[in-house]
Amino acid sequence: MLNGIKNKDWIWNPKTVGSGMITCIPQKGECPNKCEDCFFQSGRSYLEPLDKNLPHIPPKKLTKNRIVRMNDGNDSNVERELVEQVASKYDNYFFNTSIPIDLATFSGPVVLTINPGKMTDDCFHKLPNRPLNLMFVRIRVNTWNIERVVKPAVEYYVSMGVCVVLTFMAYYTTKIPDDHKKYYKWEKRTLNSYWVIKQNKINQIMRLFKEHALVHSCGYKHTHACKFCGNCIREYYDTKERSKF
Repeated sequence: MLNGIKNKDWIWNPKTVGSGMITCIPQKGECPNKCEDCFFQSGRSYLEPLDKNLPHIPPKKLTKNRIVRMNDGNDSNVERELVEQVASKYDNYFFNTSIPIDLATFSGPVVLTINPGKMTDDCFHKLPNRPLNLMFVRIRVNTWNIERVVKPAVEYYVSMGVCVVLTFMAYYTTKIPDDHKKYYKWEKRTLNSYWVIKQNKINQIMRLFKEHALVHSCGYKHTHACKFCGNCIREYYDTKERSKF
């Protein structure tokens, strides 16, 4: 079975199948960040039940010719010593975190989500400078945080030469504001159904940043699978080249 997706003894993240990436979560249990509507700990993860399927650590042979995405669930700055210990056995890997602590000392490229959890609609983490190993910053985007968060965050990081990836949020429990419901529809993404932003609205938002070569959307041409996107692969190798890992 390669969808939810079990192949022999390994469960594949269906979003990353065929992308050149393989996922890894070294920690047990739920993420202490507890971001609302996080698919990982909402009961809708591809790894449910979590108490049975975590830690989720790929054998070295499965990582050949693939990049290991550390923490497609949980956070690489949680139990960091453990995360680094597991990552060290792989040839190619990068980290994901929403905690902007000691990013430059990660042993590989790192992706930072700058407006996690309760920050999503109101503010974002502002790094004082760009760590050489920062792959890109990820901004969580909805239709009501554009002016307050997305635009200023894009300008802040692009001015530092940092790549920005806009992740358009899909909501299951979060209430869509009444005056924004017209921009959303109920739709199945990879495994689950959510309230998702209509494509014409996504296109409209992306046009705001059409002059910025460093701004990209997560996903490509109405798709959600990583194999059609390529942002992580491109920025991983750019970061490796720049930082000489």
